[in-house]
Formats: sequence, C-alpha cells, structure tokens
Amino acid sequence: MIIREKYLSQIRPFYDQDLIKVITGIRRCGKSILLTQIIDELKHNNIKDSQIIFINFEYEEFSFIKDDMDLHNYITKKMTTEEKYYLFFDEIQNVNNWEKAINSFKASRNVSIFITGSNSDLLSGELATHLTGRYVSFKVFPFTLLEICELKGVTDKNEIENIFNDYLLWGGLPQRFMMTDEHQLRVYLSDLYDSIVIKDIVRRFNIKDLDLLNRIVEYIVTTPYQNFSADNLSNFILNKDNREVSKITLYNYLEYMSKAMLINKVERYDIRGKRILNGKYKYYLTDLGLGHIKNFGKRPQMGAYLENIVYNELVFRGYDVYIGNLKSSKVDFIATRFNEKIYIQVAYLLADDKVIDREFGAYKGIEDNYPKYVLSMDHFDFSQNGIIHKNVIDWLLEEK
Repeated sequence: MIIREKYLSQIRPFYDQDLIKVITGIRRCGKSILLTQIIDELKHNNIKDSQIIFINFEYEEFSFIKDDMDLHNYITKKMTTEEKYYLFFDEIQNVNNWEKAINSFKASRNVSIFITGSNSDLLSGELATHLTGRYVSFKVFPFTLLEICELKGVTDKNEIENIFNDYLLWGGLPQRFMMTDEHQLRVYLSDLYDSIVIKDIVRRFNIKDLDLLNRIVEYIVTTPYQNFSADNLSNFILNKDNREVSKITLYNYLEYMSKAMLINKVERYDIRGKRILNGKYKYYLTDLGLGHIKNFGKRPQMGAYLENIVYNELVFRGYDVYIGNLKSSKVDFIATRFNEKIYIQVAYLLADDKVIDREFGAYKGIEDNYPKYVLSMDHFDFSQNGIIHKNVIDWLLEEK
C-alpha cells in the first residue's frame, strides 16, 4: 500500500487534540490502512504501544462488543494508567449506541479518539445529534489515477494510458489491485457489492423487499449518468418485473444507497438564477468497478464513465460539485472550493466539428471570467476563445 499523504496531512494537526477524528468512506476504500498509517506515525513520535488501542468491529474477535456498555467496559479495563491513550475504532457503526461510549471517553479520560465508518450518517444525522462541535471529519475515497500510478511505480505515458483504461472499467478500490486475474477481480468486487447491500442497506434500514432493492441498484449502476427520473425508474421496474412501485419507496431506497456511499447524488444549479434546482439531480458511482460488475451484456459507456471519474476526482480534490443548468444547455460540472470556481465539460473524444461546437458552445451563456475547461481523451489541444482544453489523463495526474 502507498502512504496516503493527502489524508494524513489533513488529519495530522489533530493527532493530539481532543476533537474526535471521524473518517468515513465506502467499504474497502482504505480507511483501515489509513488508521494503521496514523498509528505508525504516532509510534514514530515515541507513543508507546500500550497507549494505543485499536479495534476493528468487523473482526470476529470483537463480536462480543455489541453496544456502548460493552465498549465502555472493554476499553476502561485497557486504560490502566493516567497516560494519554489513542483510541482507534474501525467500522464503529456496528456498535449500538456507540456515540454514548465515545462521549464518555472524551469527557472523562485523557484520550485522542479516531473512528471510521461506512455510512454517511457518520457525517450527518448521528454525529450532528450526538457529537456536535466535538469532531472533525474526513472522507476517504478509492484510489485516484495518480495514486494508482504511484502504487504501481509507473511513469511511462503508454503504461499510464493502459492503467487508465483499466481504471475506467474496474475502479480504484485498493484491494482490487491485489487480484491476479479478471476472475478474482470479479469475485472480489461482487462479494464487496453484496456486503455493501446486505450490511449497509438491508440490515441497517430493515429492507424487506430485497428484489426491489436489487432492481433499483441495477438501474442506477447501469444508467448512473443520465438525468434521474422516478418515472423512468418506475417504467424500468414495470418492464422487468411487471410491478408498480410508489415514487416515495423509490426515493427512500435511493437515499439508503446514498447513505451506504454506493452512489452520490449531485444537485443541479441554475447558473443564471444562482440557485439550487430542487428535485433536479444526477447520480454517480463512488467506484466504477462496482458498476461494471452489474453492467451485464451492455456495451461500456466510455463517455459516461469518464464523466463519473472526473466527478469523483473533483470531490477528492475538495470541491463542492454541481451540475450546471442554462436555459438552452447544461454544463457538466460547476466546482467550487473556497473562493475558487471552475466549469468543466467532459467528452470522450472531440470526434468532429459537431462535438467540438457542442462542448465548447455549452459556455456561451456564461458571462463570468472563472476558468472553463473541456476534458477529453484527445491529445491535440483544441483550446479556443479562452476555454482551456486538456487531455483528461494529464488533468487527472495534476496534483491539486
């Protein structure tokens, strides 16, 4: 594994602060490895092994810790001195009422607490209710293209393009790079997908209709880049199973998928009106590999995959991302970060004048001077009228 310095540099200033460090991300994106890298740094800074307590709640040896009292009693027995302790709790959402134990440790002991989880409530409802003002949060993503190249030690441009083509189909979940052939890769991703669905959706939200959930998941992962329509989803299920489903049920299930971090909902922004358009959004996959294993018999949608990768990269770089709406056109992404704003159009190839006019013409109704980009697989520079064209691989390899 590589050292994920981007995250370490963000978390490092808080190692000894009493704010609870919350690390979230989809299952198997590298949260556990990140915790071990933090522990290695603490040991390098002369923190003793006896001061570090690490629990991964996915491990069978800790299955006896079912609720906050079990956790409190176990940890209290481990803290035998007045020294500062560093507590690491991996996949904390598996413990009922975990926040009560965490609050108790923070209030009564000299501790620095790190927790990870695989559902978005750790960033919203649960934490906002129970740990308000007492935590800092960090979201971890699967590997980016730049990290994959670092992992593989590749700098040659031709090799990088091959790695990118593989990334485009199979995503960047760290453990998948340990697989030696496509069969192993498919088995690993299929098992992970099932784990996310069963543990983070079915059990957590008490889903009774697993067949319906699978149909919705199938629709999202095979058409994740289209403008979302509940009517289209209803028709999809009607055609597949000859059954009608209420829109409320569909929206609830989609929300569960978002909470499990399988998908991300992106809102639309009215560029002229400068407002969010309620109910207008798209979905993107957190990792393309999890979509590819469900894309049975369909031709890969390379342009759509590329758009998904650009979205994930923007979020990884710390941008807030929206879909841009104009009266007669749309902009793929509006990305903001502090006082910075950029616009991005994505196309697989600028194959002819019609495509070039469409991609560059999307900016005609935008009168501000913020940077505007068109990203594609082309190596020739099509920049024009102040709009910057970049090869998407070159853009992904920029350290920003």
